[in-house]
Amino acid sequence: MLKISIIAGARPNFMKIAPIIHAIQNSGNYIKFRLIHTGQHYDKKMSGSFFEQLEIPEPDVNLEAGGGSQAEQTANIMVRFEKELHENPTDLVLVVGDVTSTMACAVVAQKLHTKVAHVEAGIRSGDWSMPEEINRLVTDSITNYFFTTSEIANNNLRSSGIEEERIFYVGNTMIDTLLKQRPRFQQPEIWKKLNLKDKEYLVMTLHRPANVDQEEKLKELMDEIIAHSGNLPLVFPVHPRTAKILQGLGVSHPRLHMVEPLGYLEFNYLVERAKAVVTDSGGITEETTVMGVPCMTLRDNTERPETMTFGTNELLGTNPKAIKPAMEKLFAGEWKQGKKIPLWDGKTAKRIVKYLLEISNNKEF
Repeated sequence: MLKISIIAGARPNFMKIAPIIHAIQNSGNYIKFRLIHTGQHYDKKMSGSFFEQLEIPEPDVNLEAGGGSQAEQTANIMVRFEKELHENPTDLVLVVGDVTSTMACAVVAQKLHTKVAHVEAGIRSGDWSMPEEINRLVTDSITNYFFTTSEIANNNLRSSGIEEERIFYVGNTMIDTLLKQRPRFQQPEIWKKLNLKDKEYLVMTLHRPANVDQEEKLKELMDEIIAHSGNLPLVFPVHPRTAKILQGLGVSHPRLHMVEPLGYLEFNYLVERAKAVVTDSGGITEETTVMGVPCMTLRDNTERPETMTFGTNELLGTNPKAIKPAMEKLFAGEWKQGKKIPLWDGKTAKRIVKYLLEISNNKEF
């Protein structure tokens, strides 16, 4: 029996681990898992119904290590996870993504001589100003088994000296969740309230400090998006903090609809039917690629270049003047179609569990 501790620290992590849990549950009684929520992010939408929607059990423990600065949060996670591992020893700690919990739990595991597997290993943006990039680099420097989403990630690992036999090219678990949940997308209340129609509105999300913390830049971005989005409604699920900044800047327009953050099923219902998405998120670029929705990313770099080479995503940068030509291209019907990304097929988690069992059978633990 292989014992695994699965780490999640934020809402997107649970989207990534849900299919892994399903694959474990369907693989026979060969793997026993313990689900650990570090509590890195408090999210009021993560109630019991959230876990029911994903069809996974509620975490075995919540370390409640959120809040404070980056350093304080890292320290809290490490102290509490160390205690958890002493009380519940395991064969393998499985971490996903690139949040602080990913890095902190990997460090603790290795210092307690426990093997680490990293799902979404090898992803790089090259931007060390992003906390996530530091988390990726540190985690991959002490990982034993690397589960990757793309050949680009594989090459990043090879170039850093990782042996081929420790790299497992499996695909993207976030897409497993998307494909499973797609038939269950739910129409949000604002659909009827705003009288939205398929392909006749845009969806926006902005949250990165480079975009929302510089007030003049944020105002210029918003002004350009409003000015060049034709007569289409702009649906902007916005964090209350960002909404307050926008209101203070006097950003408003009859076509701009700032709404409360939406649940996963409701948000992706909107994305799937949008004419395009304007975002600075990494994960959304993956989802738009799979659903064939044009995506404009307001960032200078991306850790998911396959969404551009294969997918529907274009990196516009952070210069507001890049928005007008991108919108003109969209409205002229000249946006690229995109094609399928290899192994983003909904079977990634099955491949991960298959490899874990093979590793276990080779008695590497």
